[in-house]
Amino acid sequence: MKLATLRTGEGTTAAVAVDAGFLPLQAPDAGTLLATANWQDSVQAALEAMAAGNGPDVVPEGDANFAPAVLQPGKVICCGLNYTEHILEMGRELPAHPTLFAKFADTLTGAQDTITAHGSDKVDWEAELAVVVGKELRHADEAEAAAGIAGYCVANDVSMRDWQNRTLQWLQGKAFDASTPIGPVIVTADEFEANPNFSVRGYVNGELVQSGETSTLVFGPAQLLAYISTFATLRPGDVVLTGTPGGVGMGMKPPRFLAGGDVLTTEIDGLGRLENTITLIPAEAEPSQQAPELQGDPR
Repeated sequence: MKLATLRTGEGTTAAVAVDAGFLPLQAPDAGTLLATANWQDSVQAALEAMAAGNGPDVVPEGDANFAPAVLQPGKVICCGLNYTEHILEMGRELPAHPTLFAKFADTLTGAQDTITAHGSDKVDWEAELAVVVGKELRHADEAEAAAGIAGYCVANDVSMRDWQNRTLQWLQGKAFDASTPIGPVIVTADEFEANPNFSVRGYVNGELVQSGETSTLVFGPAQLLAYISTFATLRPGDVVLTGTPGGVGMGMKPPRFLAGGDVLTTEIDGLGRLENTITLIPAEAEPSQQAPELQGDPR
């Protein structure tokens, strides 16, 4: 099953993919739907009503205006340095524990939205697999965490490196409003085998810059959810970004960043594709001096 959040003339609606496009559902967004008891039954009822000629009109796929797949997650938690090959190529040892940081719901944006960076000229790309939580998880083991995954979607942890490197804390470079595209759909976990492998790719203006397999993650989705649940309760609609493979602009020699008008494409086989145009708005004042401790691999 593929779930989405679509913009409408009156706001947003959760929707389920059907052959002709997307069928609107009785929930404002996919995250709210997932937090509803027996949500699968309500989706099935909507599909049966459509088959009987009742219910709302289907939105053709070409007319779909994708909002962030989840609009108001209580938590957006991200993992850095999580691809084995990339860690080794950077000359680092594999971590014993995940490196985690948080974003806000306001950082999320839609699959085809323009990303506007106000006051940053070092905008970097980070193609990622996102996991959407479907059950409350607290002190979960890996099996419980795996059962608590509602589904998977595509994300890009677009990072403003000049802001990220102002201090030892990454937050300010990771939390720009509407800078993290996520979607276009959530593909439910029952569509895949246990511990699925996904191919993650990122492109800038059609040039492949990132490619990785989630089978090489140090901490897979279930491990991350179980670990996070030991200190923070995860709830339906929460989002966990699992890290990015090698090929980010900051790691290139010389470093390379996104320019105004660039098209950033992120795709994962079986999940979909994001395509976001970048707009840069110069700041009135230059950022303060970069913290020397953060030179090198940025995540």
